[in-house]
Amino acid sequence: MNVSPKMYTRILLSTDGSDVARNGIKHGIALAKALKAKVTVIAVTESLPIDYGSGHASGWIPSQQEIDSFDAACKERAGKLLDEARAMAEQAGLSAELLHVPNAHPATAIIETAKSGGCDLIVMGSHGRRGLKKLFLGSQTSEVLADGSVPVLVVH
Repeated sequence: MNVSPKMYTRILLSTDGSDVARNGIKHGIALAKALKAKVTVIAVTESLPIDYGSGHASGWIPSQQEIDSFDAACKERAGKLLDEARAMAEQAGLSAELLHVPNAHPATAIIETAKSGGCDLIVMGSHGRRGLKKLFLGSQTSEVLADGSVPVLVVH
């Protein structure tokens, strides 16, 4: 395969605020700078888990106020993560498109954003906030890798 310096022109970087994700952002920005590629940084926040209960157990259904409060907290957290990524990109002399996808399954949102945005590489950490660190790939990373539609660079 003939690899030219313009092989990757649009790189999607994923962050969840973990140290490993932050390392992925650093690597992705350095790669984008070296390749003169465009960068999009995505932060995905999941929806509030609702327990409708099963059988004899009563579940928990949040009030609209609780849902609104949760959504506001997710938006604020994603904003901080994206601001941090913007600062890292600017320090490297790059501008980054920033995207918060709320109430979504992270792997699905990452894959769909990469496809719809014409990204030709996804850079993400080997695991995020969940999982057994250093033993297994994180579930979201595994799902993005398994999709196979866009190349993925996994950073430890």
